This record gives sequence, structure tokens and C-alpha cells, in this order.
Amino acid sequence: MFRSIARGCAAGAAGTTALDAATYLDMALRGRPTSSAPEDVVEKVTRKAGHPVPETEGRDNRLSGMGALAGIAIGVGTGVAVSLLHRLGVRPPVWLGGPATGALAMALADAPMAGLGVSDPRGWSATDWTADALPHLAYGLVTYGLVDAAHRRG
Repeated sequence: MFRSIARGCAAGAAGTTALDAATYLDMALRGRPTSSAPEDVVEKVTRKAGHPVPETEGRDNRLSGMGALAGIAIGVGTGVAVSLLHRLGVRPPVWLGGPATGALAMALADAPMAGLGVSDPRGWSATDWTADALPHLAYGLVTYGLVDAAHRRG
């Protein structure tokens, strides 16, 4: 089981890198700004937990860093979950497992945004959905592909 967890961590980290690369490529090509949603979610979660990030110098940088770390945690955690499911015998082909893995990560990232009122996906444009879905598809294909390959090797 430890090997499956380690494989999932590595696959999730690689998938997160693919997601970030796809996101930054989109920003570079279209000139769109970075999203403030991750730090907005962190700000709302820490407030609700009774431990808001202090209103001191560097606060925005702390929120930005915590938002990025939350994204990494979702990516690595999703990789672990998929690897453990794969170990238990849930092994769809890559053409299905990759998009499903991406959809899972996307849901885990977007649900808190919707639940906390940071963003409402129901009002997103087709361009907004594409900008969110394509990086998550890259995440899913890389993550699931690595999990599948690693488990086949033994």
C-alpha cells in the first residue's frame, strides 16, 4: 500500500505540473490575468475556521502562497486516491481514466469556490469552462497515465 501512495504522490505532482504548465500557457497565449480564486478560497476558509490571515504586510503574498499550496495538495491527494483505487482494481483504460481523474481534480478544486461563493460555475462562459477544463484534462491524463504505467510495472 505504501508503494501505491508514493506512486500516487509522484503522479499527482507530475499532473499538477502539467496543469500549471497548461494554465500558464493559456495565460501567455491569451494575455489573461492570473485567477485570485485560490487565495479567495483560502481567505474565506481561514476566516470561517476562526484563524484569518492577519492584516499585516505580506498578507496578499501569504494568501497567494497558501492558495498555491492548496492546489498542490488537491493535485497530490487526487493522485493518491486514484492510485489507491487502481490498486483496488478500478482500472479503466487511459482514454477514460485520464479525463475522469481530471474531472475529479476539477470538482475538488471548483466545489469549494462554489460553496464559499467565490465563483459560480453556473455563470461561467464557454471560454471560462475551457480555461478550467483543459488544464484539468492535462492533469488527469498525466496523473492517470503515470499511475497506470507504474502499477503495470509492479
